[in-house]
Amino acid sequence: MPEQTVRARPTLEAVAARAGVSRATASRVVNGGAGVRPALADKVRRAVEELDYVPNHAARTLVTRRNGAVAVIIAEPEFRVFADPFFEQQVRGISRELIAHDMQLVLLWAEGPGDHERIARYLGGGHVDGALAFSLHDDRLPSLIARTGVPAVLGGRPAGSEHLGIPLVDCDNRGGAREAVRHLVRLGRSRIAHISGPRDQTSAMDRIHGYRDVLVDADPLLLCEGDFTEEGGARAMGELLDRCPGIDAVFAANDTMALGALRTLRERGARVPEDVAVVGFDDMPSVVRVAEPALTTVRQDIEGMGRIMVKLLMRLLDAPGQEVPASVITQTTLIRRTSA
Repeated sequence: MPEQTVRARPTLEAVAARAGVSRATASRVVNGGAGVRPALADKVRRAVEELDYVPNHAARTLVTRRNGAVAVIIAEPEFRVFADPFFEQQVRGISRELIAHDMQLVLLWAEGPGDHERIARYLGGGHVDGALAFSLHDDRLPSLIARTGVPAVLGGRPAGSEHLGIPLVDCDNRGGAREAVRHLVRLGRSRIAHISGPRDQTSAMDRIHGYRDVLVDADPLLLCEGDFTEEGGARAMGELLDRCPGIDAVFAANDTMALGALRTLRERGARVPEDVAVVGFDDMPSVVRVAEPALTTVRQDIEGMGRIMVKLLMRLLDAPGQEVPASVITQTTLIRRTSA
C-alpha cells in the first residue's frame, strides 16, 4: 500500500510570493484591512484561491484581537427550543447575519440559574467576541453578562435590565396585542378571552397590558395563563370554556397556543369563527400552514429581529468604547385570515 504524504499547508508568505506583494499587504487583504489598491487586492485574492490558503485562526486572533465567534444564549430548556418554531426563526436570522460577517455561532443553553455562572465564566474567558441572549425571564443573566464586559445585545426586554446599558431588540408587543383585540371588538365580539404567556416574561406581560388597554373592565376570569406551547394553549382554552361558557373570541399570546386553542374548540364542538373567533401572535409559517381554519394573527419579523441583533452587536465590536447603540423596537402587523 503506497505511503500517504501530508501536503504542506500554504503559508501567508506563499500567498504574498504568488501575488507579487509584501507579506504585510497580503495580511491586510486576508484579514479584511483597508489601504490596499484594488488591483493588488485582486492579485492576493486570486493567490489565496489558487493555493487554497486557509488563514491561521490563532495568528489572526493575535493580530485582530478577535475570535470570530459570537455566543448565542437561549434561556430555555433545550427540548423546548427544538420544539418551538419561534426559536428556529430567530436563530436562523442570527446565523445568516453572522455568516455575512464571517463570524461563527456558539450556542449556549441557560436552562436554569445553575447555568448562569457557567456561561459568565465562559464569556469572561475570552472565547467569543460578543454575546446575544434572548427568551430571558429576568435580569439575573443579563447582569452577569454585563459584569464580564463582553459586548452584548438582548432579544426582548427582561424586567430589571434597563439599567445595564445593554441594547435590545424587541417588537411592539403591547401595540400588537391592542390591534388584535380591537379587531375582535370590531367584529362585534363581546366576551373576549386572553390566553397569556408565562407572566415572568415581559413579552407576555406587554401583551396582557395591550389586551387590557382595549378591554379595561375585562372580567379576570377571561384571562388564563399558558406557557407558549400548543398543549398549554389547549389546556387554557379548556379552562376558559369551563368557567366562561359564553366566550365568543380568544386572543392567544402566540400562534402555538392559538393552535392548541383551535384543537380544544374543535373537540368541544365549537365552530371557528362562527361561535368563537381566534387570533394568535407571531405569524409563524410552520404553525399557520397547519392551522384550521387559517389563523388570523399578529405578525412580528422574528428572523429580521435576529439579524438586527447581530447588526447592533457588530456596531459595538467595530467601535469599542463608543456610545451604545439605541435599542430597536420593531412594528407589528395584523394579518387577517378566516379564524377571526
